[in-house]
Amino acid sequence: MFEKVIKINMMSTVAIGLVMLYLGKFLRTKVKFFQRFCIPAPVIGGFLFSLIHLILKTQNLASFEMDTTLKDPFMMVFFTSIGLGADIETLKKGGKGFFVFTAVTGLLIILQNFLGMFLAKILKQNVLFGLACGSITMAGGHGTAGAWGPTLESLGLVSGQVISMAAATFGVIMGSLIGGPLGSSLIRRYNLKSNDLKKDQIDLEENGVLRIPLGEKRGQIPSELKGEDFLKTLLIMFIAISIGVIVNKIIAKNIFIEGTPLNLPEYVVSMIIAGLYVNTLGKNKIYKIDKRANDICGDIGLNIFLVVALITLDLTQLKSVFGPMLIILFAQTFAIILFAYFIVFRIMGKNYDAAVLAGGLCGFGMGATYNAMANMDSITSEYGSSRKAYFIVPMVGAFALDIINVVAITFFAQLKF
Repeated sequence: MFEKVIKINMMSTVAIGLVMLYLGKFLRTKVKFFQRFCIPAPVIGGFLFSLIHLILKTQNLASFEMDTTLKDPFMMVFFTSIGLGADIETLKKGGKGFFVFTAVTGLLIILQNFLGMFLAKILKQNVLFGLACGSITMAGGHGTAGAWGPTLESLGLVSGQVISMAAATFGVIMGSLIGGPLGSSLIRRYNLKSNDLKKDQIDLEENGVLRIPLGEKRGQIPSELKGEDFLKTLLIMFIAISIGVIVNKIIAKNIFIEGTPLNLPEYVVSMIIAGLYVNTLGKNKIYKIDKRANDICGDIGLNIFLVVALITLDLTQLKSVFGPMLIILFAQTFAIILFAYFIVFRIMGKNYDAAVLAGGLCGFGMGATYNAMANMDSITSEYGSSRKAYFIVPMVGAFALDIINVVAITFFAQLKF
């Protein structure tokens, strides 16, 4: 038997990725496990392809050599859309609870990175291995994992991309498992009751973004989206990305930490520039972008970037680190349970809303915003609604979480234990 190498160009790579994305969507409607744990369609389809590739490669039948040229551009679009969505005025509407929950989330991110790197050191692994099993994949989810995987490899972590994606998948499953039971146990223990008169009917997209844009009134008919809305959004995105690349090179040449150049992933600076734009020029009616167009562009960017990253994984690289990875990831699971139960619940007020928020934190603290919303749905469907939690969690998960996480990861990546 011999292994045949099949070379696939960049357009065909994206085409295969999209086929697997829609296969993932189909399987999600048919398999209750995927629905119960809110496994994203790109993850389902992408890992399925990786498993098929693993079988073909280990049996010396065939292997694929894919051109991933288009992966990074789609990644840049996704993260830049986060920056364009970080409107400070909108964030202020979350009130004190939003800022307190954001601070708590920041504390969790620091804890995850410290714990991951500390355990990696004890297990005699590269500390970057611990960072890959820290907030990059726990609070960051698959999007951040896919973005930072290549960076970790460039910093010296072998198989950083594969490790990150596998850890993120573990997080998504565990985050969905623990959130509902944790919130429910707090409600029962303290005999908590919902303060809302009736269940809040908040419509959610699959990715956890509110269908009704924040600030718009219910019953108000939104204006029709036009091609011009998308063109304007893409124009601002590409300008922010272009400036970000230039600024990033300047930073690498002029800023050093203990003699080592500060190497930031390119999307970080672009995301910051996009955030500056939306809070300055972007407030002017002429330069203002449509938030719905931005969300759609970001959603397309994330789905294509994620599925392409997953179909190109080489799962054989996990063999040597599987044991240490499980030790760190189960430690992260235990840590977030304690953190949500004893810290988040108390800081957020020890009331019904706090219990729902604690359950939600387990979702995006080990997965993504849609996991958090699913956790809260399971709690509120049984015990009553929590408008406060349903407003704060999407806000923190969609905007603040990624920005704080990027800063924290960048800092920890420079540390040498």
